[in-house]
Amino acid sequence: MWLQGLVLCACAVVATAEESWRIVNIDQGPVKGYRAPEGHFVFYGIPYATTPIGPNKFKPPLPPPTWEEPYEAIQRHVICPQRARSRDTDGPVLNPQEDCLITNVYVPDTDETNLPVLVHFHGGSYQFGYGTVRTAINLLSSKKVVIVNFNYRVGAHGLLCLGTEDVPGNAGMKDQVALLRWVQRNIASFGGNPNDVTIDGWSAGSSAVDLVMISKLARGLFHKVIPESGSNTASFSVQVDPIANAKMIATKLNFNNVHNITALEAFYKSIPFEMLYSVDVGNQPDSSTVFAPCVERYLGQEMFLDDYPANILKSGNYPKVPMLYGVTEMEGMFRVPNFNRWKDMMNNNFGDFLPEDLAFEREEEKEYVVQKVKKFYFGDEPVSEKNILQYVQYFTDVMFAYGTAKAVKLQVEAGNNQIYLYEYGYADENSNYIMHTQTRGATHCAQTSAVMDLGNEDLLSDAYKKMKVVARDLWLNFITTGKPVPEGSSHTPWPPVGQNRTPYMFIDRELTLKKQFMQDRGLFWDEIYDKYYRVPVPPFPYY
Repeated sequence: MWLQGLVLCACAVVATAEESWRIVNIDQGPVKGYRAPEGHFVFYGIPYATTPIGPNKFKPPLPPPTWEEPYEAIQRHVICPQRARSRDTDGPVLNPQEDCLITNVYVPDTDETNLPVLVHFHGGSYQFGYGTVRTAINLLSSKKVVIVNFNYRVGAHGLLCLGTEDVPGNAGMKDQVALLRWVQRNIASFGGNPNDVTIDGWSAGSSAVDLVMISKLARGLFHKVIPESGSNTASFSVQVDPIANAKMIATKLNFNNVHNITALEAFYKSIPFEMLYSVDVGNQPDSSTVFAPCVERYLGQEMFLDDYPANILKSGNYPKVPMLYGVTEMEGMFRVPNFNRWKDMMNNNFGDFLPEDLAFEREEEKEYVVQKVKKFYFGDEPVSEKNILQYVQYFTDVMFAYGTAKAVKLQVEAGNNQIYLYEYGYADENSNYIMHTQTRGATHCAQTSAVMDLGNEDLLSDAYKKMKVVARDLWLNFITTGKPVPEGSSHTPWPPVGQNRTPYMFIDRELTLKKQFMQDRGLFWDEIYDKYYRVPVPPFPYY
């Protein structure tokens, strides 16, 4: 299939300012990219690996194709199979295909080489997304970085985990590792420094880069990490019981022989993608994502994750690299569309909304925790329009903030003294109020929107333009120096976080250094998780 992208071209040349294209030699063969209107060069749709297809579709990625004639790097809209995504936000038709493992490389128009490399991992609840869904051309315009984004398999295609030889689990995460290996082999040809790679992700992509950081497969493939609104200890980051999840989805697809693992595997290997993605797994009350990374069963193959994240962090057996790590103030705003339906459900059975990674030996214990959590967030009042901000706070904490707080605590205890912790709180004057309130907030991944491109930015408010300048400067500083506020910067000094999750930076119209991230809320959840944490288990299929 990729051979369709090959064309006959002249030999490789060095581009000049007047030229509209550039050829770069990588280990697969020559690649031809083109100058973008903004002046940089972009190489779209380079296959970094080959997707196993058909009955092998859940296996790890295969080596990429090779070619002799220049490859036309212009395929912009290839995406991996996923639920109900056919158009980009800008309107172009997307191209879902099974062999979807492509990368896009953005090269600034400069003679400088050995530039720091930024690799973006897209978000989408591990169920959606693709490499070009967001771009950072404004960062690229600094001419200080080479930027890479890419596709990886999502949903069941990438994260079904049966613990069998054909469906070992974490295929999409192994795609990510394959991409980072590709960067190591090839990025120098684009002017990037393979020894200075920052991995950056948002939402599920944030969880992913945090998991990549602790994976033995990824050792030596990155040097700095930026998780934006998602941690490896978040309740949605690792499947608690992957076999149970596989059975649940199969049952919803009218397959009944779920207790026979051979039959279950055969069902998933033969089912068309259209049917596989007909089940919506994106709105679970317990904040799980169903198809997420898993702790793998050892099968004699490479394992992306051989233990659960909290245990790896406690062991200290992972690279202690610089991190720019944080969340937004009101992550839970993205659950506001569910409010009218969920408020009654929460009042009738709040236990359904406890995070999936809590477990109780007795029903009395669960009811005790349910009442404790309800009182902590809502007092003696039912969930209603009057306390919707507490509803937002609850989902902020159980999905994003506490996982980050927990991971930071474990990392500091393990000796990482290079974590720059933040909470992003900027809410623009043009943004909508939260329903039933006169309050605006920084919603899920608002810091990502501040750093990334937002179309016609001339239409943004002056305050938001200033905020984006500051956010981009902090991120670019970190990518190039390992510190968001290096020596000599005009920004408020920002030391790394230490004990008691202190200090952290509150990022708003001003930068304010604060103490004790999450404060009493972090301590509250520490106590619950210390007693009731449900350890994720590897899949142990019984034939």
